Amino acid sequence: MGLLQTMLVLVLVTRMIVSVVGVASYDYGDALSKSILFFEGQRSGKLPSSQRMTWRKDSALRDGFEVGADLVGGYYDAGDNVKFNFPMAFSTTMLAWSVVEFGKAMGSDQLAHALDAIRWATDYLLKATSVPGLVFVQVGEPYGDHNCWERPEDMDTPRTTYAVSKQSPGSEVSAEIAAALAASSMVFRSVDRAYSAKLLSTARAVFEFADKYRGSYNESLGPWVCPFYCDFSGYQDELVWGAGWLFKATKEPYYWNYVMTNAQSLNSLIVKDIDGVLYSGGSFAEFGWDSKHAGINVLVSKFLLSNDSTSSAPFISNADKFICSVLPESPTKSVSYSPGGLLFKPGGSNLQHATALSFLLLAYSRYLNRAKRVVHCDNVVASPARLVQVARSQVDYILGNNPLKMSYMVGYGQNFPQRIHHRGSSLPSIDQRKERLNCEGGTPYYNTSSPNPNLLIGALVGGPDIKDCYSDSRADFVQSEPTTYINAPLVGVLAYFKSHPS
Repeated sequence: MGLLQTMLVLVLVTRMIVSVVGVASYDYGDALSKSILFFEGQRSGKLPSSQRMTWRKDSALRDGFEVGADLVGGYYDAGDNVKFNFPMAFSTTMLAWSVVEFGKAMGSDQLAHALDAIRWATDYLLKATSVPGLVFVQVGEPYGDHNCWERPEDMDTPRTTYAVSKQSPGSEVSAEIAAALAASSMVFRSVDRAYSAKLLSTARAVFEFADKYRGSYNESLGPWVCPFYCDFSGYQDELVWGAGWLFKATKEPYYWNYVMTNAQSLNSLIVKDIDGVLYSGGSFAEFGWDSKHAGINVLVSKFLLSNDSTSSAPFISNADKFICSVLPESPTKSVSYSPGGLLFKPGGSNLQHATALSFLLLAYSRYLNRAKRVVHCDNVVASPARLVQVARSQVDYILGNNPLKMSYMVGYGQNFPQRIHHRGSSLPSIDQRKERLNCEGGTPYYNTSSPNPNLLIGALVGGPDIKDCYSDSRADFVQSEPTTYINAPLVGVLAYFKSHPS
């Protein structure tokens, strides 16, 4: 071999090594374990002896007491101390879907922790649906809570309970809880059959309640649920979503027929306005704690593709349209990408879109692969492998493959957010300061430029702006606040890449 040929071979080998190192440089298993651990930092109630995030202590031990109900437990949704059941239920559904779809890839230890995270939510959701004729949808007066910066262990703001009923319905919250319980029943079926059966029977009852007494909780509870988790997309999508999960859990024709009968009405329901920003792309392109449209299409498409169905129902075509709304090269793309490659949609806490849509990309890629199908976006053909590639690009961006070389997961890598918008993380733990901090007592800690004293390991923040810039500031909550519904979809995504690292 001549010198020139030898040099060319060395260059090619070097490039291959760099490429492999680049792909393998992200420890998806480590990120997975941290993404699940995050949920322990969001726990409300009496913490178990197995609690690993030990700077957190017991909190909100009298939730529901004033109305004669036990509403202790569950999760704080974000950096505040309110329990909003609408996003909590969605986060639970996504954790359960992560296990249903990718649980075998988690490994026994992380699967056990994932089940613990799900059960912490479902135990609470069972309590929230235990009073006949009522579904509790929120604990904590949000304005009072948001005006204080105090540890959950200290909070003295009103722990007001809010419920929907036959007279004041809340179909979106009730149906999302039904979806969460149905999905979770599948997760526990092989490890705790009695608990699984209880989850499923409750899911049936709550779904029936949501469907029979239709209406949005915006109408009855608007002053307390808006603008925090106002329902912008209507409650019909949650009803179809809940029926879809009940069919998946039971295989009963009633729920399948419900999905098929009611799906057509979703096409006319377009998300119009989120935080004052108009959405484009239509309902088929939306998925998150509020809008379930794309999730419904992907979920239902699995049954249709596996049965080689010739049904005229729009699920597969709408799932394909969703894919075409996301792929960077698609002529019908309706999302934006930053220069560094992060997916963007209107609304705050942008990483919720990157994680939720990446989950759908991976799930749909699996269904397409089994059916030996590809997606056609006009003249662009997208293989299942291409969907995986786009999802990986989002995960790698989050973990550090971005212009700032920064991980947006707290505790992962060497460079990650230090000043997240989170009360418990930013205030000294009871281990460091036993004296109570009142409503105003935490303000100096909020205003300081010092890093948070407690690491909320695994927390995904809202993320950088569309120019790939990130201000590591508590005050910039759009960028620096973590939420359960940013993390939940990523659990499944990381499990997949843990078993497919390159």
